[in-house]
Amino acid sequence: MDYNIQMQHEKKKYHAIERLKLLFDRDTFFEIGGNRKDEKGRYEYDGVITGRGLVNGKCVFSFSQDFTIHGGSIGLCHGEKIAHIINMAIENKCPVVGIYDSGGARINEGIKSLAGCGEMMYANTRASGYIPQLSMVLGPCAGAASYSPAISDFIFCVNSISNMYITGPKVIEKITGEICMAEELGGANVHSRVSGVAHVVCSSEKMCFQKVRSLIDMLPSWYGGSVKKADISLLGQPVDWKPVLPKEPQIPYDIKKLLLQCVDSSSFFEIHTDYAGSLVVGFAQICGETVGIIANQPMNNGGALDCDSSDKGARFIRFCDSFNIPVITFVDTPGYLPGLEQEHNGIIRHGAKLLFAYAEATSIKITIVVRKAYGGAYIAMGSKHLGADYVYALPGAEIAVMGAEGATEILYAKELKECKDDGEKYQYIFQNKMEEYKLKYMNATQGLNCGYVDDVIRPEEIRHRISYDLCSLQREKETNRILKKHSNIPL
Repeated sequence: MDYNIQMQHEKKKYHAIERLKLLFDRDTFFEIGGNRKDEKGRYEYDGVITGRGLVNGKCVFSFSQDFTIHGGSIGLCHGEKIAHIINMAIENKCPVVGIYDSGGARINEGIKSLAGCGEMMYANTRASGYIPQLSMVLGPCAGAASYSPAISDFIFCVNSISNMYITGPKVIEKITGEICMAEELGGANVHSRVSGVAHVVCSSEKMCFQKVRSLIDMLPSWYGGSVKKADISLLGQPVDWKPVLPKEPQIPYDIKKLLLQCVDSSSFFEIHTDYAGSLVVGFAQICGETVGIIANQPMNNGGALDCDSSDKGARFIRFCDSFNIPVITFVDTPGYLPGLEQEHNGIIRHGAKLLFAYAEATSIKITIVVRKAYGGAYIAMGSKHLGADYVYALPGAEIAVMGAEGATEILYAKELKECKDDGEKYQYIFQNKMEEYKLKYMNATQGLNCGYVDDVIRPEEIRHRISYDLCSLQREKETNRILKKHSNIPL
């Protein structure tokens, strides 16, 4: 066995060459730039293998950093090779997969190493929104080098192998006195659960490559690429519907169980599974067409939107819109999460990102109000007012400014105040007024009358209705766009 390969295996990692074999269809990888070396010719292929191949028959460009060559460090030539392969992917309208395993910028090259990192980031930014960019962090990804995968669309990590950080444990200890291990600082669990940097975490490298290959298969090769339309013939027989929604509106349920009954079998590919749990996002197929799914999760904070879930949803919507992937939204939210912490963390700014992303998106947008949609969160979750093509509500769905209890206390404050000393009378008036409010405002009737809700449908009709809508709607709508350089999303 080659010594370099053995070094990686001892760390329970694959070598750069082995990784490319796992990514591409057998015997399809073609190396590009294999003879390039740093200016002194010290490092073989300058520590990164670049080229192209086929993934499930689809042309994909890739680069794989080799940690056994000077720690996979990034020098000028190394960075230029990566930038070149990304630019080739842009020119050929193909996805690019970056496989990162690097100690960061090469210290002994000084500013030239930083130039190499900068070239990578510039190429990543050029590619953004034009071709899908998938990053696999399969080892350390330190310092300036970590910003390259951060600019890409999705980051895949492996437990106990992946590490990403700007400043390493030794430097942190020296400067701040804090003592931490690399895994604690920037391991896969940290970035998938706390920081939100990682989108998909796997238990092994093999599983990670399987996941990447699956996602590439679902995505278009570039923003103008042909998109497979829903095929109604794939609807088949009516789904054996299993009731998911509790009879009591206050009892939580797992929204994923509803989603899985609406999409093609085994097609749901969740993104950010462990991060910002009050919102579920991911890709799926409906009658063979890839769609983006966004759904409130009542099992977490009742499905309320917070700072992190707003960011999570906004970024996912913007990716889908970049590639004209239809956005299907399932709404069940009591509103934005209240509290000092959320306000101080900027829930207004973060929440505005979600509104902005939906409003800016011109791809197909279909929304289903499952149980409740209150206040600003009703607007933010793909409402008609932000350009949804169709909005449906399930029977009993509640669409209102706020919940019945809070609204009753505000609307009938004077009457309730007059009988506050008579507990029995207070409860009688409160209950009557609350029921009156529910009948008048907390339903889809007003939305139907105003055209903000298109129809009330049964849960078992969701899949059929979406399928037919996907067949009839244009993938990108003509809009009266105002001439400008670009919008200014509230980052």
